[in-house]
Amino acid sequence: MSGLTLPPEFTVRLTPRASRDEVSGWENGVLRVRVQSPPVDGRANESLIELLADRSGKPKSAFRIVRGARSRLKHVRLEG
Repeated sequence: MSGLTLPPEFTVRLTPRASRDEVSGWENGVLRVRVQSPPVDGRANESLIELLADRSGKPKSAFRIVRGARSRLKHVRLEG
């Protein structure tokens, strides 16, 4: 899913330890994302940010997890 358009603030449902990294799409206002990384030491969150940056064409520094860093449901802010 290249050219992903994202609002300034959005909710992500993250599934770690998936078979592949992918942005599944929007479901009821929540962006569904799967990453291969495990939810250990913030690796799944890092993979999420890298994947969102890659798919949207924005820098990784533009994304910030503002709520839910230790939860599957995360509130993400796109800055700039």
